Amino acid sequence: MSYLSNIYNGIKTLLTGMSVTGKYFLNARKGAITQQYPDNRATLKMFDRFRGEVIMPHDENNEHACTGCQKCELACPNGTIEIIWDRGIDEVTGKKKKKIDKFVYHLSMCTMCGLCIDACPTDAIKWGQNFENSVYDRTALTRVLNKPGSKVRAGIED
Repeated sequence: MSYLSNIYNGIKTLLTGMSVTGKYFLNARKGAITQQYPDNRATLKMFDRFRGEVIMPHDENNEHACTGCQKCELACPNGTIEIIWDRGIDEVTGKKKKKIDKFVYHLSMCTMCGLCIDACPTDAIKWGQNFENSVYDRTALTRVLNKPGSKVRAGIED
C-alpha cells in the first residue's frame, strides 16, 4: 500500500510544481527581461538590489559620512576593508579626533556578503552598480573609497 501512496504523492507534488510554473508562464510580465549585453552597455541599469561593489558616496562638497569607527572592518569576515586613520586636532572643538587617511577596499577578496554595510552605523558605505570588474592585474581591484581631500559631513558623530 505504501508503494501506491508514494506514487500518488509523487504525482501530486509534480502537478503542484507544474501549476506554479504554469501560472507564472501565463501571467508573466510582457516584454523581454533578458538584457542584450554588451550591445546595450550605455543604457544598461542594474536592479536596485544588485550587489556590485562597495562604494562610499560623497556629496558636492566632497564630504562623506564615514567616521572611521571601523565597525565595517571588524564585521568583514575576510579582511576586505582596511581603514587607515590617525588622530588629529578638530578645528572646531580643539580636541583630538579620529580622521581617516585611507578607506581601502579590496574587491578581489570581497564575497559580497553585505555584513560591512549592515554594520555601518552612519550608512557611509553602500552597494554600487558596477559589475564590470575583470582585469589582468589583481592590484587594480584594490580601491581607495574616500576621495582625496574629503572630510566627514557636519552632524555625523561616532
